[in-house]
Amino acid sequence: MAIYLDNAATTFPKPESVYRAIDFTFRNLGVSPGRGSYQFSLEAGHLVLDVRETVAEFFGIEDASRVVFYANATEAINVALFGLLQPGDRVITSTIEHNAVSRPLHALARHGVELIRVSPDADGRIPPEAIREAACRAAGPIRMVVLSHCSNVTGVVQPIEEIGRWCRSEGIVFMVDAAQSAGVLPIDVETMGIDLLAVPGHKCLLGPPGTAILYVGPELHLKPLLWGGTGGNSMSPLMPDALPERLESGTLNTPALAGLLAGIEFVSRTGLQQIHLHKTSLLKRLLRGLHNLPGIRCYPHAGAQHGGGVLSFNVEGRDPAEIGFLLDDVYGICVRTGLHCAPDAHRSIGTLPSGTIRVSPGVFNTDKDIDALLGALNDMLGNRRRVGAGCRNHRTPFFP
Repeated sequence: MAIYLDNAATTFPKPESVYRAIDFTFRNLGVSPGRGSYQFSLEAGHLVLDVRETVAEFFGIEDASRVVFYANATEAINVALFGLLQPGDRVITSTIEHNAVSRPLHALARHGVELIRVSPDADGRIPPEAIREAACRAAGPIRMVVLSHCSNVTGVVQPIEEIGRWCRSEGIVFMVDAAQSAGVLPIDVETMGIDLLAVPGHKCLLGPPGTAILYVGPELHLKPLLWGGTGGNSMSPLMPDALPERLESGTLNTPALAGLLAGIEFVSRTGLQQIHLHKTSLLKRLLRGLHNLPGIRCYPHAGAQHGGGVLSFNVEGRDPAEIGFLLDDVYGICVRTGLHCAPDAHRSIGTLPSGTIRVSPGVFNTDKDIDALLGALNDMLGNRRRVGAGCRNHRTPFFP
């Protein structure tokens, strides 16, 4: 079996309970939820409600109807940004955001939204005082602050609780992209002052692809990006005013949501603290090993101590893509290389245009996996193992 260390992209494998939940639901409740009065449809609707309520409890959301489901976090982010911001609004964001945030904001800027970008400090952290100072220097009131909770390049965790409390005191909408943190770090929308929260289901919540969550705060009334069937108010030519129907057009992916429910339940049973400690332990082990190898540079140097689940590094004089190819082709180790859909973050750490080698262990990785990666890097750097034709025989495929 190959060693998979790209969990920041999609966690793999999933808990067995996730596979079982998807299979059972597809076989037994594979109908449209909320679209019929017959028993199967009602049961599917109850399942979706269970998922909504579980998500609400997991993130400290008081009203489960404010939980809206989407196919991925990028879609959720687009709904939040385009559904709220208007020409003339001012938005504070950072210079290290993922393209899922920076590209929609760039598009909105072309239509009159003013962007104010704040740079991180030397440790990759966005200081709360920098947000406050940017707001003071702005030509007018700030409508929104939008930040990623945790960088998918460096693993640095931002102080969103302090920033969120300040935003709430100032009447500023605070939006958080929790793609890398949900399921690893505790998130409570009330105590952290979060008004909009975008979360993918297929990452650290251990659900399947095709699932994502958008929390919409009680004071917000977003404009829908999609218009269509909702299962109710069918005579009206307009979308309903009430959530979640206002922002959920079309048929939901009930089997995938059942898998998401199983994933969240697995995370809850295991415990966020235990998951965080496990990932941090693996990254610290990796960081110690990398420091003993020649020509390795980590971004940032203390990345594993910032609490996130990723660590990026480069090998002096070697293209990250080459290292990633050899790790996969010769040693059967899967890591991510390149820009990780976050060129702004790479610009801030000086790794454009080639990017970095990114390692992101998951809940099922072990010390042996990290040691295998370090051993492979040691082999490559020491030239003690010849690579080339025929080396694919060393690799065991994922699937039989």
